[in-house]
Amino acid sequence: MKLEFWYLIFGALLVVIALTASAVKRWPLTTTMLYLFTGVVLGPLGFGVASIHPLDQAKLLERAAELVVIVSLFTAGLKLRAPFQDGKWKVPVRLAFISMALTVGLITLVGVYGLGLPLGAAVLLGAVLAPTDPVLASDVQLESAADQNRLRFNLTGEAGLNDGTAFPFVMLGVGWLGLHELGDWGWRWFTVDVLWAIGGGVTIGTLLGIAVGRSVLYLRRKHKAGLGREEFLTLGLIGLSYGIALLAHTYGFLAVFAAGLALRMIEQRHTDQGTTRNVSATPKSDPETHPQTAPAHLTESVLHFNEQLERILEVGLVLVIGIMLAPEFLNLADLWFVPVLLLIIRPLAVVLGLVGLGISRPQISLLSWFGIRGIGSIYYLMYAIGLGVAPDISRQLISVTLWVIAVSIVLHGISVTPLLRWYQSKRRGRVAG
Repeated sequence: MKLEFWYLIFGALLVVIALTASAVKRWPLTTTMLYLFTGVVLGPLGFGVASIHPLDQAKLLERAAELVVIVSLFTAGLKLRAPFQDGKWKVPVRLAFISMALTVGLITLVGVYGLGLPLGAAVLLGAVLAPTDPVLASDVQLESAADQNRLRFNLTGEAGLNDGTAFPFVMLGVGWLGLHELGDWGWRWFTVDVLWAIGGGVTIGTLLGIAVGRSVLYLRRKHKAGLGREEFLTLGLIGLSYGIALLAHTYGFLAVFAAGLALRMIEQRHTDQGTTRNVSATPKSDPETHPQTAPAHLTESVLHFNEQLERILEVGLVLVIGIMLAPEFLNLADLWFVPVLLLIIRPLAVVLGLVGLGISRPQISLLSWFGIRGIGSIYYLMYAIGLGVAPDISRQLISVTLWVIAVSIVLHGISVTPLLRWYQSKRRGRVAG
């Protein structure tokens, strides 16, 4: 399809979404579903005017998904306005480490004995599908830094963390396929791909977020100098944290998330009593430079720009996923795996991972259901294919992954509004009682 038609389609889709966004919120669907449907209509399952071959364009798809995920992870970090020592982090951490590891293990078992995959490919499939997506899960994540909803906090924190903690399992899978050095008894994998890459990524992102945040606040509060270029700060901090993390052979996803989280923590420490101040609370002073409002103004400005960028990038990638849904890469024999993952593996992993925390049944139920898969899974899969996974294995992994993503977008999109309303009514009932 000619470039002119891509401009036309993308522009028309953005205009339609802008005009109908408020109405869509009242319906049992999401804008993501509309992007996917548009891609399907344009692709081989529809009019066939566009096509994207995952095996031939794996590197391009990897880079495109990578960009969307890092922007979304930075946004997630900015929304999580709670110090890491806060008890609220217990649930996201357990979900991102224990539940995700259990999910990888269970998918591996099903992959070997149900899908007939080699062990390495089954582990890789588990790593691809275990992390929840920080991009497509925006409808169930925190709506702002002031959002105190515990369910949304848990889902946002999980999505921010597990997109980095899944990487060791990706490397383990490709290692067992003979495409990555694991070392004797896995010593290299454990020391480099687990300990160093996770710890280094978090450390790099945290230090950069703190350094940049403090530098900006110093300029604003001591020299009364406003930036006026928050979009440069956003892209600059994302690029710095991701680039340095990759050069240090650590996980850039964790670095970007940690950078966003650290920037938010700087704001929280400088704001009285850990609450978000109204940036117009001091009308006689510039909110960008006033000591009481400068931190909140900085982070909220960065967050606003990042959210807009994330939404625009999401349109393009979900459109691409819809186009990728071609008969060549959709094997009906793999469809049975989707309900197994969504209705058995995810709930079981969540329940086992949160044992002993006293989470309410309604919240456990929704945490189990909203394990949305999406663009992050595309990134991991394309990354692995780029390392040289055999074409026959790649085709099966693509088939299973696309089925999971497509069904997840539709089912979670239809259910998000009614289920969140049900959850809110349950919460109000408990408070009233």
